[in-house]
Amino acid sequence: MDREKRKGEKPVPENLNELLNPEQMSALRQIEGFGWQLKFVRRPLFQDPVPIVHSADGTKLGVLEEDGRLNMEPDIVVRS
Repeated sequence: MDREKRKGEKPVPENLNELLNPEQMSALRQIEGFGWQLKFVRRPLFQDPVPIVHSADGTKLGVLEEDGRLNMEPDIVVRS
């Protein structure tokens, strides 16, 4: 059985500055110019948040790494 794990937390918080570092924020602003958007932020226990972005057409996912690089081959599994 699939259970919701967020426990009432929103997939994208109101204030990204709390979760993304300056390099990730800068990269996000740059890729938004190409139609990419922040889809959600994973917040694993005892680890840094993992921002997940998706392409304008919704066919590609990527991870914004800590240094601001866009990882187009992330090792993630997304529930549908």
